[in-house]
Amino acid sequence: MERSTKIGMNKTGVQMSPVDLKSMLQDIESNSAGIPDGAGIAAVRTTYIGEAEPVGTVPPPGTVKGAVKTGAKKLTGKNPEVLVDKLGERLAFERTGVRLYEAILTKFDATPDKLPGMSVEQLARFRDEEARHFKLVADALESLGADPTAQTPCADIAGIESMGLMQVLDDPRTTLQQSVHALLMAELADNSGWELLIALSEDMRQDQMAANFRQALQNEQEHLTHVRSWLEQSVRGELRQ
Repeated sequence: MERSTKIGMNKTGVQMSPVDLKSMLQDIESNSAGIPDGAGIAAVRTTYIGEAEPVGTVPPPGTVKGAVKTGAKKLTGKNPEVLVDKLGERLAFERTGVRLYEAILTKFDATPDKLPGMSVEQLARFRDEEARHFKLVADALESLGADPTAQTPCADIAGIESMGLMQVLDDPRTTLQQSVHALLMAELADNSGWELLIALSEDMRQDQMAANFRQALQNEQEHLTHVRSWLEQSVRGELRQ
């Protein structure tokens, strides 16, 4: 197995230039203004936060059936838009999950040295399960009368959060091990997201929905177990080389 961690001409640390480091420290000490405490940027951020509009809104139900369901829940003190927003978030994340596994399948195929225990068959199965989870959430939104194509606020944020993970896997310079680390971050978030969605479904008395989501969580727990094992075995094996 090719090592992901190598000694090379890394010049980013200050120890590479002791003379410049000493000069920099002297400049800091002689600066009468001292080290910034961050109050200035905090004040600017506070102003922007106070003036900002929300990221987005949850659209109204697109069907008469959906409107009736929403109205009924409102009368009981429930806020179905919360569930719809988190369903939108899960939908966006599962879409990204499919793309992450597509990307790692490509990297797996292009990498001569594989990670211990990793196989193309298992990666393909996990990708297909992510696709099924996407369809499951889309169906759940439609069952509530909501539009699965609408971008809810949490869906928008989930898309932004996932951009960094996709960038890691799509970068041709990253190793298979580094890509699996990004995949691990996605699976950790995915497991937590399903747990919350199950709790919200139960609160809204959506028993069948909650049961379907528990099955999806079992799949995601298996994904997490294997991804964590691939990474740990690879890093520990590299340590012993």
